[in-house]
Amino acid sequence: MLRSLHIENIAVVERADVQFREGLNVLTGETGAGKSIVIDALYAVTGGRTSRELVRSGADRCLAAAVFDADAAVAWCEANGVEPEDGVLVVQRTVTADGRGACRVNGVPVAASQLRTLGALLVDIHGQNDGRQLLDEGRHIDYLDAFAADGKELAAYKTAYEAYLANEREIERLTMDDDSSRRLAESLTYRVQELEKAALKAGEEAELEDRSALLRNGEKLREAAEGAFTALYGDEQSAVDLTGSARGWLSRAKGWSQGLAEADKLLSEAEALLQDAAEHVRDVQDSLDFSPEEFDRVEGRLALLRRLEKKFNCADEAELIALYDESARRLAEIEYGDEALERLYEKRAALEKDCRTAAEKLTRARQKAAQELAKRVVQELKDLSMPSVRFVTDMQPLTAKPGFGPKGADEVRFLMSANAGEEPGRIAKIASGGELSRIMLALKTVFGRNDPVPTAVFDEIDTGVSGVAASRVGEKLALTGMHRQVLCVSHLPQIAAMADSQYLIEKSERDGRTYTTVTELDRAGRRREIARLTGGDNITETTTASAEEQLNAADAWKQKQH
Repeated sequence: MLRSLHIENIAVVERADVQFREGLNVLTGETGAGKSIVIDALYAVTGGRTSRELVRSGADRCLAAAVFDADAAVAWCEANGVEPEDGVLVVQRTVTADGRGACRVNGVPVAASQLRTLGALLVDIHGQNDGRQLLDEGRHIDYLDAFAADGKELAAYKTAYEAYLANEREIERLTMDDDSSRRLAESLTYRVQELEKAALKAGEEAELEDRSALLRNGEKLREAAEGAFTALYGDEQSAVDLTGSARGWLSRAKGWSQGLAEADKLLSEAEALLQDAAEHVRDVQDSLDFSPEEFDRVEGRLALLRRLEKKFNCADEAELIALYDESARRLAEIEYGDEALERLYEKRAALEKDCRTAAEKLTRARQKAAQELAKRVVQELKDLSMPSVRFVTDMQPLTAKPGFGPKGADEVRFLMSANAGEEPGRIAKIASGGELSRIMLALKTVFGRNDPVPTAVFDEIDTGVSGVAASRVGEKLALTGMHRQVLCVSHLPQIAAMADSQYLIEKSERDGRTYTTVTELDRAGRRREIARLTGGDNITETTTASAEEQLNAADAWKQKQH
């Protein structure tokens, strides 16, 4: 769960520290006070997209830091070299005024992509965009698959579909009009002939460059080798002769001195090394047999290779050889295109069969899950004061050829009827704002029952909800909070009353600047805030008594659930 959140210089929040509790945590406050900034900070610290607009005006950077229990992220920590400290993870995200950022987990720098992966294990944030996603019927099949847990069937289908697509791309590549085919064949033929004539060999260019460098410096090499050999061996005062003379002197006296005997031994070794060096230099001398014809041949070959590399945009002869092989293969495909296409068409039939077989298994898994999903969502919606609701997961086979697509052979969309006597229709046309919020909450509740993510965040999930429906939403959030930690931004007294912990977000002005504070409320503070949510600024004995009554009723309701 999320233990605490530190916010520094984010939007209108100069500095705030919030200690979150188990159960349902509700954040309330005036519209525009900055309630969503807390969610924005949490979104940033769990790897969400950020920008320099997040930084408070006049500050050089902003910081969001959160402390989480590490239980849900043990595998991630092991994979990313992060050691939990006392069972917790301290996650930090900074953004500078020029848009640069940095992420750390327990002091270890991590990339934003790593942080997103970690964040998905720790927090599930449901924002106002989720409702709009529900209106996108293209996403309904993803919701159904998430509920069905049909990952095995879906993966098998995607493997079959990718193989089918690869074959289709090959067919498309080989299927072209006669003029295009002729022009491509002419181009490939010219390229193959030119590269074939060059008789390319891997590694040749490097060998030629070494030989060219040797040839260009031939005279200098000969002069150096001759001088070295003369100094070592070819002169009366050569190093070998002088060493031999020194040994002659030492041989007369080494029997009388241990030191001279040791020196004689060292000179003996030196004499042998000098003779070896002289022979090596002589061998090099003998190999320095250059001719102008060889130099011209080497330079001409290098020029040809470099011209071909430039012409065909290749880095070296290895890439030229690869280009030749690919061009020859493409040319053969064109020359024998009818045969290749026939083989691909034969393969297509088998691949289509594989796709349909995998799609049928996926469809069966979806059909089974669709009935259960509708049943559970209807029950959740009835709990949310929609007693006459009908919810249908409508599945239809794809009609466009070949009868299957990227997500299988099904079209899926959710239909609903909010009132008795009405036929289910598209959610986008039937659901009001409040009904949409409740449908979203119902889906999240159904999906979240087996969700391993320990913290769920709802940003104004109660939009468009009031009255008895608001009370039911509050109860549903409180029930969820009995199994996992829940954070909820709300403006409804019914939801605030159900909180296990409540926080007041307040905005004020000092010295021409705007500041936002976050305060955890005690019982008296909660009573006062719920009275404000009910009656506005006109807080009276009646609204205060009503707030206390709501708190007592919430306590009694929660007591019955345990």
